[in-house]
Amino acid sequence: MLNVENIKKVFGKGTPNEKVALENVTFKMNEGDFITIIGGNGAGKSTTLNAIAGVFMIDEGKIEIDGTDITKLPEYKRSKYIGRVFQDPRMGTATNMTIEENLAMALRRGQHRGLKRGITNAEKSKFREYLEMLDLGLENRMTTKTGLLSGGQRQAITLLMATMTKPRLLLLDEHTAALDPKTAQKVLELTEKIIRDDKLTALMVTHNMRDALKLGNRLIMMNTGKVAVDVQAGEKEGLHVADLLKLFEKASGGRGISDRMLLS
Repeated sequence: MLNVENIKKVFGKGTPNEKVALENVTFKMNEGDFITIIGGNGAGKSTTLNAIAGVFMIDEGKIEIDGTDITKLPEYKRSKYIGRVFQDPRMGTATNMTIEENLAMALRRGQHRGLKRGITNAEKSKFREYLEMLDLGLENRMTTKTGLLSGGQRQAITLLMATMTKPRLLLLDEHTAALDPKTAQKVLELTEKIIRDDKLTALMVTHNMRDALKLGNRLIMMNTGKVAVDVQAGEKEGLHVADLLKLFEKASGGRGISDRMLLS
């Protein structure tokens, strides 16, 4: 389904600030895989997601979705395959638009934009059903501007927007990191439910080792722009944080483990 093959990215090439952000990153995802990616700061986790999404062009390697080479496609053309939720809740929604307007924009992503009437009653009914699933009372606030909502509410809506058209690949970039623990847990539960019910293929970056172990069927640990450990489906069950640390220490010599990872 997703093939990431020997991708490399160097920022500031040829300057004193040159940094190899990704080096020969390779992995494959099968249909329905839910992979959690963990690693310390600067390990290359978010950079990998950005490379797949097309935020920048990679220097070497290949990225394919369903056998289609998307390596040279710009970000906007990859959006028909990819749904994404960012760390910052403000990035996923248009602040001055209402909840229903944001959902309508997401529903029509990739469609031809011509002259047409506004949000239909059928669409409003569909949006209400989606919002009821969140159990946040937002189905009764569809005309509220998203800028007036809490971070958790906005992130939950962003999650809906990213998944309502069933993308081939869902990218989650530490999407609960900016939320308080209780709200983060709620959003994670919603994430797991949507991925399971819609049978989505997903990549989730996290700093939290327990979440990385609990969620998904596979786990990748990154260090210094490389894949250090790839725990395949079936091998992840029964692993604990201590086991994960041993695997990481063996692969990286203990380098790249941050305090944030250890305390999570």
